[in-house]
Amino acid sequence: MAAPSVQPPASTQDHLDILDIRDNIVILKTGNAVSVLQTNAVNFDLLSESEQDALIFAYASLLNSLSFPIQVVVRSKRMDISSYLEKLEQAREQQTNSRLQKQITRYAEFVKDLIAKNNVLDKRFYIVIPFSELKVGSLAPTQVLFGKKRVSFDKWAVLDRAKTQLIPKQDQIIKQLSRIGIKAKVLSTQELVELFYDIYNPNSSAEQKVSINVQEYTSPVVEPAIESTEELR
Repeated sequence: MAAPSVQPPASTQDHLDILDIRDNIVILKTGNAVSVLQTNAVNFDLLSESEQDALIFAYASLLNSLSFPIQVVVRSKRMDISSYLEKLEQAREQQTNSRLQKQITRYAEFVKDLIAKNNVLDKRFYIVIPFSELKVGSLAPTQVLFGKKRVSFDKWAVLDRAKTQLIPKQDQIIKQLSRIGIKAKVLSTQELVELFYDIYNPNSSAEQKVSINVQEYTSPVVEPAIESTEELR
C-alpha cells in the first residue's frame, strides 16, 4: 500500500517579500511598493572645514524638507573584477607584440593578487522610497506564513497609485541631493532585478550573470535549493 504523498517544499519565491518588479517599482506582497535610488559618495574627509559645514547644513536641509520616510542603505561587497579581466584578456589576444602580451598578462596577475590579498570592497549607496496606502484591517489576509499576513489586492492598481506618489518624491530627493554634490538616479526594472538577484544569490551571482532582458524570464529568478520530494512508495 502506497504511503500518503508528501507535499513538496515551498519555493524560495514564496518566502520573499517581493511580488513583482514593474516600471522601476518593487511591488511587495503586503500591498505596498518601493522605488530605489542609487547615489554616488562624497569623500567628506577631503573637504575643507567650510565645505564640510556647508555639506552638513545642506544635508540637514534635505532631511527637514522631507514629509515622508526614506531608508538609506549602504551595501558592501567584494569587488567583482571579472569584466575588467575579460577586457584585459581581449586586449592581450589582439596585441601582436609579444612583449606587450607578457606585460598585459603580468598586469592581470597583479590585479588578481591585489584583490585577493587586500579584499577590496565595492560600496554602493541606495535610498529607498516607500509607498503605502493600506490601512490595518482594510484588506482581508488570504494566507499566514511565518507570522506574516499576505493580503489580496490588485497589483496593477497598486502600481498605478505608487507611480503617482513615488515619482514626485523621487524628483524631490534627486534635486535636494544635487545641492550637496551627490548624483542620484532611479534604478530601472532591469537594475532592480540584478540588485535583488545579487542580494539573494551572493555566491552564484559572481559566476552567473542576469539575462540582459528581463522579459526572457519564464520562471522565478530565485530558485529553491531543495528539490521537490517525490512520493513515497
